[in-house]
Amino acid sequence: MALVHAGVDPTVIALWMGHASPLSTRPYLHADMRLKQQAADRLTPPGTPPGRYQAPDELLAFLADL
Repeated sequence: MALVHAGVDPTVIALWMGHASPLSTRPYLHADMRLKQQAADRLTPPGTPPGRYQAPDELLAFLADL
C-alpha cells in the first residue's frame, strides 16, 4: 500500500509483485480506507469544506425510531 500511496500505478505494482494479472491487486486497493477517503475528498463540491458528514442528533433520533 505504500507504493499506491506514493502514486505508483497499480499495474506496475502487480508486475513487481509477480501477480498474473493487475486485477489481482484490486482486493488490496478495495480494502484501503485512506485511499477511499482521498477519492471521496476529490468529489467535494466547490466552496464546501472537505470532511465527513455529521448528521444532526435530531436526524439520528428520527432514523433510530423508524
